[in-house]
Amino acid sequence: MEEYIKKAGILVEAFPYIKQFKGKVVVIKYGGRALLSEQAKKNILEDIAFLSIVGIKPVIVHGGGYRITERIARQGGKTKFIAGKRVTDKKTLRVVYDVLVEVNQELVTELSKLDVRAVGIDSKERDVIRAQQELKKLGYVGRIKEIKKQVFLNYLRKNWIPVVMPVGRDEKGNIYNINADDVACDLAIELKAEKLVLLTDVKGILREKGNEESLISTLHAKDVNELIKIGAISGGMIPKVQACLKALENGVKKTHILDGRIPHVILLEVFTTEGVGTEIVR
Repeated sequence: MEEYIKKAGILVEAFPYIKQFKGKVVVIKYGGRALLSEQAKKNILEDIAFLSIVGIKPVIVHGGGYRITERIARQGGKTKFIAGKRVTDKKTLRVVYDVLVEVNQELVTELSKLDVRAVGIDSKERDVIRAQQELKKLGYVGRIKEIKKQVFLNYLRKNWIPVVMPVGRDEKGNIYNINADDVACDLAIELKAEKLVLLTDVKGILREKGNEESLISTLHAKDVNELIKIGAISGGMIPKVQACLKALENGVKKTHILDGRIPHVILLEVFTTEGVGTEIVR
């Protein structure tokens, strides 16, 4: 009996948050090693399906970085990053695109098994995300020029979950690999999202590298540059934090960096008073 009472208490705690966020958009960037673990993937997709069923409107932007790096290595290639972004020549772009298509199809299929409706968004096939080259030295890496947000709004209105590949194309049809954190950020801004959630494979932002006890629960925007300077924020965490700051500056209410390996981390963040990971605030 005590176990059932405890479960009821959890539902009661979640109730005000369900009311607060019903009808609101939550953009979730799904990446890191959580993509490689079947159990973590199952937990995350169950969370996302739950959000949809209770009336919240999730949008997923997925990465595929580890799979891409592994496949390039298997083919005898090498991976180079500059400021957390993958240098992408034509050969690398083909690998990036093929892996992203696979991941996208997997996520859509798994969500469908959870009795929610999901749709893959691939801007190579559909002109939804317009991009241009970011920097010559990065190759086929793009920055977003335009998002055709009405496509997303139409799906959200019908309670479909958009599952977005982080690619865009220019007016000539060239395809660009776009950092998934940047795509999630720009989508959150365009869709006036309540929350931007970046899932990764670390606990959050650590004040001391490698020391999980030094997790920063709440990080103020004004302190970010100092943490970058001392190396607490480095590598792939830099674009994540920059995406959060940009989202906050442009109207997104809350941003979070969460460990996708924690079971049901999204529900813990959205529906409990304590939350987990790092929240970045203005």
